[in-house]
Amino acid sequence: MAAAASPASSPAPASMPWTAHYPSGMRWDCELPLQPVTRFLEDAVQRWPDNSAIEFMGRTISYRELDRLSDQAARGLQKLGVGPGVHVGLYLPNSPHYIIAFFGVLKAGGVVVNYSPLDAERVIAHKIEDSRTDVLITLDLASLYPQTARQLGPSRLRHLVVGDLAEFAGAPAAVRAHLEKAQQIAPRAQDARQLSFAALLDNDGAFTPHAVKDVREEIVVLQYTGGTTGLPKGAMLTHANLCATNVQYLESTRGNPPILAEGVERFLVVLPLFHIYALSAAMLLGIRLGAALVLHTRFDADAVIQELSASKITVFPAVPTMFMGILTHPKARELDLRSLKFCGSGGAPLPVEIEQRFFELTGCHLNEGWGMTETSPSGTFTPARGKRKAGSCGMPLPHVRFKFLALDGSGQEVPVGQPGEMCIQGPNVMKGYWNNPQATAEAMTQDGYFRTGDVARMDADGFVYIVDRTKDMLLCGGFNVYPRVLEEAIYEHPSVAEVCVIGIPDAYRGQSPKAFVKLKDGAEPFDIDALKHFLKDRLGKHEMVQELEIRAELPKTPVGKLSKKDLVDEEARRRAAG
Repeated sequence: MAAAASPASSPAPASMPWTAHYPSGMRWDCELPLQPVTRFLEDAVQRWPDNSAIEFMGRTISYRELDRLSDQAARGLQKLGVGPGVHVGLYLPNSPHYIIAFFGVLKAGGVVVNYSPLDAERVIAHKIEDSRTDVLITLDLASLYPQTARQLGPSRLRHLVVGDLAEFAGAPAAVRAHLEKAQQIAPRAQDARQLSFAALLDNDGAFTPHAVKDVREEIVVLQYTGGTTGLPKGAMLTHANLCATNVQYLESTRGNPPILAEGVERFLVVLPLFHIYALSAAMLLGIRLGAALVLHTRFDADAVIQELSASKITVFPAVPTMFMGILTHPKARELDLRSLKFCGSGGAPLPVEIEQRFFELTGCHLNEGWGMTETSPSGTFTPARGKRKAGSCGMPLPHVRFKFLALDGSGQEVPVGQPGEMCIQGPNVMKGYWNNPQATAEAMTQDGYFRTGDVARMDADGFVYIVDRTKDMLLCGGFNVYPRVLEEAIYEHPSVAEVCVIGIPDAYRGQSPKAFVKLKDGAEPFDIDALKHFLKDRLGKHEMVQELEIRAELPKTPVGKLSKKDLVDEEARRRAAG
């Protein structure tokens, strides 16, 4: 289909002081061609067919081969009934399977549903039913396969496709032997509803092409994000949303010469691809540029430092905890990391000290930005060259508009420089929450801005500073963690009468959860290890409580509600006192 034009309803704000600090050639009202996401891969194949698209465990997959494999995935998925309106779950780590399956689903006309390998089993079950996932693709790893296989039967899931992590490695037999020795492989059940990833691809790739009728309406991915209460909600991200984000990212790297060049960049992809940050700022941006995507299944500081140096990585999107891990590693100053051209930092606030130390080590700035799952996840950026402000998450990207509302609920905008709830409007903002019109309505203002829940201020130059959060949410190593979810899980413990979870400072993760518990009369006390054991099947690893304090009573407000504020204040005073 032809690319859609820029939205006619996006006039430039009357005052845009931040544009004075845009890189040379960058425009707020830049051209915004919107097209199907599959076009990114199509264009890369036409322009750089023999360039490395994926590098994984000693094997290189070219753009031509990636295109062929995703064609075969599309054909295999169509044989399973995948087409328009059918949802396919990806429950995968960073491996070629993810990228092949992602484009295979879109080519077949389906919708991708991202599942986090960190999810507790109950969350997986909820997402399958809520998202209407009919097909799920995973690997035979002990950390992934068993909990998905158990969904066949009790849930609506019709087919489970099971890959082998080693099958796209340079030495498959050696990798599989290593995994088996480490007892990381789960035995597969004999079930007609299961098939291997190899079987899915065992065809000629002659799929029936899917024509995208409206890029602004057709959903590419359901990206689940937690709520302050209840279970996660699926943000509906369209072709237009993800394409707009891609254009915004590229526009922010303009300059003379441009920071990023086509057909030559090398991305280190350690951020999990199931997360919207990696999906947009690593996978899709990299493919749009014809870059090589060097995949790591997880963050290991030693392996990452070696890869940055040996593979001459030029682009490294990450979260602050990853940059901290590199800076504190003993080999950090032994290796040459000067090939880096662009490092994006997101997911959590970036400490000023970390940015300064990283620049001293590599000569590459950490470019902080703000975004959310619901914004695909673009919003603000810090110029890689030019004006920077300590403590700021940058300035608005092209076609993005912000307003800041008074916290008293009046709906009035606050003056420049004053904190208020940050609200965003732009072509990158989601279509809404899947199957949840009430949540969608509650998240939007009457004039079409998305209420972020972040308290922020914008200075006279247009730089944004995040001050606080109105939502009860923690940021743990770049992941959103919702205390209400933890509290509900802890309440299932037979000894717990009351529980309140707050965030405490964590030098590595930014924040970690701490639980304050009041026991039932006569109940035996327990320690943090016992609590973790109880919660291991109820919470994801990123959500796990790290500290526990049992008290005779928990503080309450005058109306009898547990007072989280009092606990936060007490914890702050205790830590300040040493």
